[in-house]
Amino acid sequence: MSSETAVTVVVTRKVKRGREQDYERWLDALIKEAAALPGYLGTNIHRPSGGSNEYTTVFRFDSIENLRRFEESDLRRRALAEVVDFVEADAVWQKLTGLEFWFTPPPGTVVPQPSRFRMALVMIAVVYGLVFSIGKLVGLVLEAAPLPIRLLVTITIEVFFMTYWLMPRLTRWLARFIYPR
Repeated sequence: MSSETAVTVVVTRKVKRGREQDYERWLDALIKEAAALPGYLGTNIHRPSGGSNEYTTVFRFDSIENLRRFEESDLRRRALAEVVDFVEADAVWQKLTGLEFWFTPPPGTVVPQPSRFRMALVMIAVVYGLVFSIGKLVGLVLEAAPLPIRLLVTITIEVFFMTYWLMPRLTRWLARFIYPR
């Protein structure tokens, strides 16, 4: 992995009604080819819900340099030419290199990313609470284990808990604080 900061690219596209299966096939092919690129870390797809036709795709690269290689690649040029018939307009691209990846804006949010200061305050509160509570619990359960093992278990539990459960909910609950007008 490069010494540069990892980067996340969030791509939002409105797919034409009736072309969803074509778009899904196109997206699957793009992801399979992108997986062979240097620095590619993975992709998550958020499919439309509630009658929406908007797909959000999250691509992760280990460095800005490797993202740029992808952006300048024949693969990307070809993929953008192929998708035109399946979408209503050009995609909205957003690059994230910091903690803002933890905070997914609620639908309809106009601000492209949360307030960095407020995001830091929320993260401090969350990490403190998790380290204190989960760390104490892991310490009790794995009392005989060496400190590095207890720390690894604690961090693993915290990161998965934050990523898949806590942060998506907190972002919705604290949206007015995190995304000031």
